[in-house]
Amino acid sequence: MSSNISIADALSSSVRPADGRCWRFVEAQHYVSTAKLTDTAGEQHRLETLIEETKPSIPAECRELNFLLATPFRYGAAYPNGSRFRRAGLTLGVFYAAQREETAAAEMAYYRLLFFAESPDTAWPTNPGQFTAFGAEYGVSRSIDLTQPLLSDHRDLWMNPVDRTACQDLADQARGLGIEVVKYQSVRDPNHGLNIAILSCRAFTNGEPSTPKTWRIHLSSSGARAIREFPPHVLNFDRAAFASDHRIADMNWDRPAIS
Repeated sequence: MSSNISIADALSSSVRPADGRCWRFVEAQHYVSTAKLTDTAGEQHRLETLIEETKPSIPAECRELNFLLATPFRYGAAYPNGSRFRRAGLTLGVFYAAQREETAAAEMAYYRLLFFAESPDTAWPTNPGQFTAFGAEYGVSRSIDLTQPLLSDHRDLWMNPVDRTACQDLADQARGLGIEVVKYQSVRDPNHGLNIAILSCRAFTNGEPSTPKTWRIHLSSSGARAIREFPPHVLNFDRAAFASDHRIADMNWDRPAIS
């Protein structure tokens, strides 16, 4: 196990500028769902406004951003479960994305399967889930890349499939150094593509998401299949694709589909 001192030294020596586009998946139900409950566009807008007022507040520096970019930074309510670079509780937000669509698709497929792994009596859905992949532009003067020396020397800590303590500790140290972007290998993607964790909404260079694309993810006893409508692209994830996580490896695959 690497010492905290060596990681701290590697961190302070690895700060670099970074910019580019990253990709994030969201469920395509965020607006259609309220349309089903209203009769007119005006009623739907009013309902959306009422729902927005019940949510935790958005920090002042994020309020000019589209809600797709700002949502991960909402504060005022406890974060229910820890994630790779964010502790549970009243903690600062993180915008998780990937360098490529395919890596973001693998991450979403994993989390969809994890839901069923933790719900062993839930039948497979008959219809695929629909998602929107969107691009987000970022540019910062202070970032780190965990795939590059010296930080890559501690890869065993960053790539743990279940224990995220080391990554959460790293994020705390990074924030203390004014670092706003962390690049790291995806633990979930079988090809270990590059993920982007944005620690501050100041990192975005464009307040609007770009290049939305429609994806569908179909789950079955064979695994997960991610399908992009245009340009056409299909990714297959079999039962072994995410088996490094014991929850997926041990899940009940042979369950019926919803009839």
